[in-house]
Amino acid sequence: MFKGNRNEVEQSYKLFEGERGLVLTGMIGFLLSAGIALYINFQGPIKAPEGNLKDAFSFNAAIGVFMLSMAAILPLTRFKAGKRKAVRWSFIIASLYSFTIETVQNFRGISPRFTREGTVVDMVAGMLFGVVSLVLVFLAIVLTIHFLRMKRPFERPLLIMGIRYAFLSVLAANFAGLWMIVLQDRLTGDGGNVIVLHGVGFHALQTLILPAWLLEKAQVRDRVKKRLIHSGCIAWMLSILLIGIQTALGRTVFELTPLPILGILSVLVWFGTLTIAYVFWIKQRKANLLSSNLLPLMKGK
Repeated sequence: MFKGNRNEVEQSYKLFEGERGLVLTGMIGFLLSAGIALYINFQGPIKAPEGNLKDAFSFNAAIGVFMLSMAAILPLTRFKAGKRKAVRWSFIIASLYSFTIETVQNFRGISPRFTREGTVVDMVAGMLFGVVSLVLVFLAIVLTIHFLRMKRPFERPLLIMGIRYAFLSVLAANFAGLWMIVLQDRLTGDGGNVIVLHGVGFHALQTLILPAWLLEKAQVRDRVKKRLIHSGCIAWMLSILLIGIQTALGRTVFELTPLPILGILSVLVWFGTLTIAYVFWIKQRKANLLSSNLLPLMKGK
C-alpha cells in the first residue's frame, strides 16, 4: 500500500477548531429553515403582495451551510487571533442581519431586496441588505487572495488545494450576486435564472472540499490524489462557466441543449472523482479497523 505525504495526514489545524460562534450561526439558519418549512406545510408559501416563504427557506438554509463551511475553513487560514476574530464577527453579524431581513420581510409579504410595495423603511432595509451582501463579497475576496498567496510548507495541502478552487468558484457566485443587484431581480431574458449560478458557485465550498478531505486520509500516491482533486475541481468550475453562459443568453439551464448537457457531463465528471475518493476512504477505514482489531490479538500472543 502506498504512503502519502506525511503533511497530508498530520492535522495540526483542525476543522471547526475555535469557531463555535460560526457553527451556532449556521445552526440558526437551519432552525429557521425548519420552522419555515413547517409553516409552509400548513399555510402555504405565498404572502401577499410580494412575499414568498420558499425564498426565505432556501436562503436561510444556504447561509447556514455557508457559515458551517466558513467555520470549517477559518482555522486553516493561520490568521492571527485579532484578524481571525474580525473575520469571524463580520460573518456572524452579516448573517444574523440577513436571516432577520429575509425571514421577517417575507412573512410581512415584502420583498427583502427589491420591494415595489414596501415603505421607505423597507426600501432602506433592502439597500442595507445589499450592503451586507457586498461585505460578504469582500470577505470572500479577502479569503480567496489569502489562500492563493499561502506558501509552502503548510498543513493539509490537499485541503488547501480544494479550498483554493472552491473560493475561485465562490468569486463566480459573488459575481452572480452583483448581477442580481444590478438587475434588481434574479431572472434575466426569457428563462435565465441567476440564482442557479449563484447557488452552484457557493456550493463549491462543500463539493470541492469534501473530496480533498476524503483523499487526505487515504493511503494512495500523492500524484493520484492531486490528479483527482484537479480533475474534479476543474470539471465543477467548467459547469459553472457553462451555467453562466447559458444564463447570460437569457435561457434556462434546465433544457436539453448543448450548454446544459455539457454542464451535466461536467458535474458527472466531478461526481466520478468524488466517488473514487470515497472508495479510497472506505478502503482506508476498513484497513484501519482491521489493524485495530488485530493489534490486541497480537499483543495477547
